[in-house]
Amino acid sequence: MIQRAEADDLQEILQLQYLAYQSEADLFGSRDIPPLKQTLDEVAEEFRSGIILKMTDDNNAIIGSVRAKEKGGTVYIGKLMVHPDHRRKGFGTMLLCGIEKCFSGKRYELFTSTRSIDNIRLYQKLGYTVFARKAVNDELEFVYMEKR
Repeated sequence: MIQRAEADDLQEILQLQYLAYQSEADLFGSRDIPPLKQTLDEVAEEFRSGIILKMTDDNNAIIGSVRAKEKGGTVYIGKLMVHPDHRRKGFGTMLLCGIEKCFSGKRYELFTSTRSIDNIRLYQKLGYTVFARKAVNDELEFVYMEKR
């Protein structure tokens, strides 16, 4: 089930984030990536300024999440995550479509690492196209994607 997260879900969502982003960190051989350094206070600020969705299993455990906020007619989507034990079941697609429905008729934008081939493939399958790339350093380049 997908629904809006509540304030008392944020700690569990942050724990899921730390778990889910281990695979991203593995792509770089480093745990020094922003999702693994985010604090509960920072997640709470994102909660106050936008929408966070959660996906729960039959035991009401949070197994997926995504967040977004709108600014200037564009919806910025981030932190799409699914518990590693529940990947490749369509849950990421369901979460992304769910957050889009919260902001229907808008331009959607997200970004991921160029090394995150599975993420890029998912976003392209759902209608996102690359509109920019940005090198952060010698090891890290982001690809920015949009859907209109």
